[in-house]
Amino acid sequence: MLESYVTPILMSYVNRYIKNLKPSDLQLSLWGGDVVLSKLELKLDVLEQELKLPFTFLSGHIHELRIHVPWTKLGSEPVVITINTMECILKLKDGAQQEDHESCGSSSTNRSTTESIKSAVKPRRVQQSASPDSDLPPGYVQSLIRRVVNNVNIVINNLILKYVEDDIVLSVNITSAECYTVDEFWDRAFMDISATDLVLRKMINFSDCTVCLDKRNASGKIEFYQEPLLYKCSFKTRMHFTYDNLNSKMPSIIKIHTLVESLKLSISDQQLPMFIRVMQLGIALYYGEIGNFKDGEGEDLICHTKDILGNITGTEDETSSVMQHSTHYINQDPYLHQDDDQQQGWVSWAWSLVPAIVSYDDEENDSSGTDDGTMLHQQKSQSLKDPVISIGFYCTKATVTFKLTEMQAESSYYSPQKVKSKEVICWEQEGTTVEVLMKGELFFDCQIGFVGCQAICLKGIMGIKDFEDNVSRSDEEAYFFNCGENLSAKGMTYLTNSLFDYRSPENNSIRAEFILDAAHHKEMYTEVAGMQRFGAFYMDYLYTMESTSSKVSGNQQDLSSVKSEEFGNVQEMSTKNLIVGPLNLRLDSSAVHRIMKMIVCALEHEYEPYSRTNPDIMDGNRTMPSSEEVVSLEEYIPTRLTTFTVLKCTIIIPVAEFNLLDHLMPVIMGEKNLSGLLNAASFQPLRPLPSIRILVDKVNLEYSMPMYAEQLVHVVSNLSQPSDNLLHYCYSHCYLKIFGFQAALTSLDNKGLYCMPVSVIPSFSTAVYGKQIKFPKYWTKRARVPLTECIFELPNLTIQATRAQTLLLQTIYQSWCHPVGNVSSVVVNEALLNEVFQTSGVKSKNPLPTLEGSIQNVELKYCGTSLVKCASGTVGSIKICAKAPGDGGKEKLIPLIQGPSDTRDLHSSKWLNESRKPESLLAPDLVAFTIQIPQYMDYCHNSGAVLLSSIQGLAINVDPVLYSWLIYQPQKRASRHIQQQSVGTVPLGVSVTRKKEDEASVGSAPLARQQSNQASEYASSPVKTKTVTESRPLSLPVKTMLNSSESCRSPEERMKEFIGIVWNAVKCLTLQLEVQSCCVFFPNESLPSPSTIVSGDIPGTVRSWYHGQASMPGTLVVCLPQIKIMSAGHKHMEPLQEIPFVVLRPILEEGDAFPWTISLHHFSIYTLLGQQMTLNLVEPMGCTSTLAVTSQKLLASGPESRHSFVVCLHVDLESLEIKCSNPQMQLLYELAEITSKVWNKVQRKGILYQSSVYTETMTGPVPPSSPVKSSIGTAPPDTSTYSPSADIGTTTEGDSLQGGDDSPFSDSITLEQTTSNIGVSSGRVSLWMQWMLPKITIKLFAPDPRNNGTEVCVVSELEDLSASVDMQDVYTKIKCKIESFNIDHYRNSFGEDSWSLGQYGGVFLSCTDKLNRRTLLVRPISKQDPFSNFSGFFPSTTAKLLDGSHQQHGFLSLTYTKAVTKNVRHKLISRNERRTFHKLSEGHTDGSPHFLHEILLSAQAFDVVLCFPLLNAIASIFQARLSRSQKEKRKSPGQPMRTHALTSRNLPLIYINTGVIRVFFPKNEEDHHTTEANPAIKEDTLVLKIGSVSMAPQADNPLSRAVLRKDIYHAGVSGRKE
Repeated sequence: MLESYVTPILMSYVNRYIKNLKPSDLQLSLWGGDVVLSKLELKLDVLEQELKLPFTFLSGHIHELRIHVPWTKLGSEPVVITINTMECILKLKDGAQQEDHESCGSSSTNRSTTESIKSAVKPRRVQQSASPDSDLPPGYVQSLIRRVVNNVNIVINNLILKYVEDDIVLSVNITSAECYTVDEFWDRAFMDISATDLVLRKMINFSDCTVCLDKRNASGKIEFYQEPLLYKCSFKTRMHFTYDNLNSKMPSIIKIHTLVESLKLSISDQQLPMFIRVMQLGIALYYGEIGNFKDGEGEDLICHTKDILGNITGTEDETSSVMQHSTHYINQDPYLHQDDDQQQGWVSWAWSLVPAIVSYDDEENDSSGTDDGTMLHQQKSQSLKDPVISIGFYCTKATVTFKLTEMQAESSYYSPQKVKSKEVICWEQEGTTVEVLMKGELFFDCQIGFVGCQAICLKGIMGIKDFEDNVSRSDEEAYFFNCGENLSAKGMTYLTNSLFDYRSPENNSIRAEFILDAAHHKEMYTEVAGMQRFGAFYMDYLYTMESTSSKVSGNQQDLSSVKSEEFGNVQEMSTKNLIVGPLNLRLDSSAVHRIMKMIVCALEHEYEPYSRTNPDIMDGNRTMPSSEEVVSLEEYIPTRLTTFTVLKCTIIIPVAEFNLLDHLMPVIMGEKNLSGLLNAASFQPLRPLPSIRILVDKVNLEYSMPMYAEQLVHVVSNLSQPSDNLLHYCYSHCYLKIFGFQAALTSLDNKGLYCMPVSVIPSFSTAVYGKQIKFPKYWTKRARVPLTECIFELPNLTIQATRAQTLLLQTIYQSWCHPVGNVSSVVVNEALLNEVFQTSGVKSKNPLPTLEGSIQNVELKYCGTSLVKCASGTVGSIKICAKAPGDGGKEKLIPLIQGPSDTRDLHSSKWLNESRKPESLLAPDLVAFTIQIPQYMDYCHNSGAVLLSSIQGLAINVDPVLYSWLIYQPQKRASRHIQQQSVGTVPLGVSVTRKKEDEASVGSAPLARQQSNQASEYASSPVKTKTVTESRPLSLPVKTMLNSSESCRSPEERMKEFIGIVWNAVKCLTLQLEVQSCCVFFPNESLPSPSTIVSGDIPGTVRSWYHGQASMPGTLVVCLPQIKIMSAGHKHMEPLQEIPFVVLRPILEEGDAFPWTISLHHFSIYTLLGQQMTLNLVEPMGCTSTLAVTSQKLLASGPESRHSFVVCLHVDLESLEIKCSNPQMQLLYELAEITSKVWNKVQRKGILYQSSVYTETMTGPVPPSSPVKSSIGTAPPDTSTYSPSADIGTTTEGDSLQGGDDSPFSDSITLEQTTSNIGVSSGRVSLWMQWMLPKITIKLFAPDPRNNGTEVCVVSELEDLSASVDMQDVYTKIKCKIESFNIDHYRNSFGEDSWSLGQYGGVFLSCTDKLNRRTLLVRPISKQDPFSNFSGFFPSTTAKLLDGSHQQHGFLSLTYTKAVTKNVRHKLISRNERRTFHKLSEGHTDGSPHFLHEILLSAQAFDVVLCFPLLNAIASIFQARLSRSQKEKRKSPGQPMRTHALTSRNLPLIYINTGVIRVFFPKNEEDHHTTEANPAIKEDTLVLKIGSVSMAPQADNPLSRAVLRKDIYHAGVSGRKE
């Protein structure tokens, strides 16, 4: 009788999955108690249909199947099903094979409407009626069957699963897996559910699980086998089922927990890309990106997963629905740990056998279907009985080891290859926990954590044997990362409440209570609780769903199918908290190179991605949502929130002991690695090892996004006026907060201890917020909706360091960023280390000053829309001060920079004597700006760029303590230099083990055998290795030539390119710039801030010193002007705007923003001397200028069109008054002397430092650059015109001087006249500037050397000064004109305010006829030299030329012209002479343009009265007293100066022409008494009169001939040429 019930159950399973099986044979064997079936083939199509995985079975067979049924002891012995050697090979389905799945409604609807599914797999149902049917067996038989089923043992020996894809072969081999029933002590027993103990326990033991990952070749053969990923790992699973009563078909609580004592993973460099590929496969399956589960088709994925589990269990009872629900949640939120997914799959498969057997019905019952309403009613009733499912995975210790491999061959060439591996890095993890708790659709929670982890460096890397066995290094140095606590100290907290915890309720026969409420869950599982249990890492993922409408049942249609109109019915919430405990990370050379090497190995693969992001498909007919939908959206929008927190992070970055990153970084950046040679170096640890230590108290990252982004965006983007709340949820938001960030310098000594850290950046906090809109394609027509937005806030940042500390930081930076050669040569100066890390309790002899800079209240905001990008921000204040040792051991504070500072009154020295308000805490921000530019520069229909900015006043104190900080240099004699000796240079593609064989038989070994370098790094791609080796000699010269040609570009060319870039930036720019005055103080001694004023107030410090008791050091004050720049037509706006903003007058065309109006006010320079004395150098002045730029496109001379720019600048200056006296000159000289010394020292130190760090490179001859670059549209230069003499003609030209109109005597033309005829269009950039200065007054004050108590003042006045600059591509011209120039002198007595004219009418230089009325010539005119006016008969060429160039209206006219030689008219020069000049100019044929210089100077008549005592007084102003040390240095013999030969080639062409010059030499006033004694002698003045001064670069020919018949003359000249 029992056989009639048990046999069909077993037969149905065997017959469904095994081919060619005769049921009669199986039935007979079963009746005998044992059945043995051999060499069985699995029905692959049935498996694929039922599993519905995206895999297809290539093969599947069972070697032997044994079923043992103890018919006589069914109540006490279990039925044993044994499978010996089961092997399946799978591969990923092709896209064509992928089945189309139905849209996901309820599962009952799917099955009732799909006949194909019904015919393939007949579903079985649990009978829901309470009354027993007539076909059911009696009660005791049913209970007996239940006992049998509850105690079935399943044994699988040698289970082999293989997955193949591309060149990947992944195989899983489990030696044995056994599932059996256990008692309360987890010992094997025959158990059943009783009324007193409604619990069923089961155990699964997995023995020797091995996972292999190998690479196959194109033919499918594995050439050599890699080491297994996981080798012989055993683990055990405990299952605990709790039932509500004896008749329950479904457990109410299910707990399935797995424990692994030791998990050891090993990954080689060849396996790493394949391992990442397999991980990507899992993620792609998880996200539903494979097959037709793509791009938001999550409904299909979930429904598909339900079908899988429903078919596996073979039932549609509560079991099926529970497993569907659980898997539904796992898949709908793709954030879970993979171990958990695997565990869920194994357990659901094994456990589902039990209820499936119980609930099996005859096939007659299967055929009777139920309508949809009945099934829906059943599902509603089932939802009330959703079980609580708890799944856990626990691992005591896990290690992941990364290995590098190299090929090794036997002695015979044809012997098989072997792989030798070397461990380089290892990750250890203790106390790992993965727990999942779920109840139906309403609650899902996953917690992951581990107690401790650490990373270790092993062996050597890239030939550097830093951790080999023969290198004596402590174990602590190998650990570069650790986090959390030790498991032995922490205890077994990771097993809390698991089935392996003896204190858990299940192990004490107590019914477990679960927290299934979101609010209660968050109260219980906090950050603190998670860290107390684990310590290193804790993740808590919680998903809940609350039903707010009676329409929604417990088994309501799947969440992903909830459309936008149904958002109000279901309230979903997803939160994920990740916490990382205190961690220490040391990024030394060993760790960085190993990590980088892993990244390089991971990038060495070329697999096609599983999914490609399809462009967003825009709906053509977008409908407006109804108001009900909008209201429901406003009420609740489901979101996902992720919080990531790092507690107490410590990062140490030491000096790079070796640096081979130039071999790794190019590969990571996607370039080819051209550095083919690698030096094997003997490694020696550097001690002491200076390091940067970074501490962070807490890092908090929050990320939120809408759960159903596409549906939400689709609805909201259709609204004409969406509310701010709806728009807020259409973005993904990210908040980053960093608390307690600080950096310090430290050093590791020989004992492995770090010294006391020296703070460089004190603790500060900052925050960043960013948001990005989802599906931006929907928002392209919404120009005002920001697509991205970012906000940065920095309340306070302080940096403090001595010069020694900055040098040490520079050394650390250089060691990482500038590798010298292939292995870094580390230089550590011990004197520098001793200065930075001073011994505690010992005072240094000369403590160094410390610079401390702080910046406060920085707020920056960026916003990008579909049309514009804009940014705005403020900087609250900047303060920089120096802390220097003071008298009595006290530290003095010297402010250096202060901003904002009220500098409105500082242009005049009156502020020193007036009351000054202290700096207000409510002062405006130092910098406020807003900038807005179009997304596409050519797209300016909306608006051009806008820049609004305001900068408040800034006070700067250039204190001598800054110089002492700059010129610090450590002692050189105490430096310790460690040079890594290179063993030998070996090509990167050849291994050390093969080196001797390669030398013995060159070329015999194929290149594929040479697949590793000498440091046993495996190069997985032979092709890549070949490419590196062969391309290196070819590519380097090309690179060198490119660099050299780039370096040959002239500065003018670079400037033209720069102007072009600037023009593109400003051609449509609306500019508003306001800069308040910046006041710079230059004291010749330190100005420490007194304790009585606000710290850092520079004007207050100067004022307190000015009025203080002690004498104030001499100070030069330079008050820079206020600057205001406005574009044309722009109205003033607040500089800080809410972005994006609209400009009132947008710039639509290029150049509309011009001209710019630039105004400068209150520029002044004055000096503060002791005894409250202020002397002005430059009186306050200002100017107004106008800048205009126009541009026109030139014809394209190359692939790109160019612009021709015309820049015009007009400047109207106010009157300039300069005053000067000897104390001021003395102060200026002292400051200049100090500055030049510091500059020389810094420059010399910089050169020395560079030469010690950078290797010298020998460069060959530089190839000439293309001459076309120098100017556009001009002919290549003729080498004969390189010499100036070839262009202008000198006396060396012989007879050719007299030929034609080019003779200087017939029709001479100056360079200025020649360049005036050149058009603007020939050049790319032309600049025209004009300055107008009404008056310059220079007053020089000096004591009268002859009369004590009197003072002399010399006043120079230049009136109506105008200057213009014209810069073209081929020439530059500067013109300067002065209307009048007079120098007078006055005198007064000290203490008097009135000044009187000095001697001789107070005249020193006069361009007027002031002296003519008073001058009496003693000698008659007839006695003068008759040839004095000879020049009047022969007017010089100079005068004629200058008359043509200069329209004389004023005292002085000066023109300077510089032109490119090839644009100057050539002289008539014979070919022979051209050859000679070509030889002369061979030294200059380097392709650079040559210039010709010309100076034209003309002056009107002027008088000079030379009073030598006055000259002496003026000279005394500029005499500075030298200190003794300076005098001694001046006397010391120096190196001989280099002499330069002065030739006509070095000099410009000079044309000078002046009017009458009279020089008066009067007699001294002291000798007047002698003149009175002899009244006959009245001559007291010597007069020197010069009629004119003329100068020209060529000689005048006094015998010039006028050409009467020019036609005959030209014919003769042309005949002579022939």
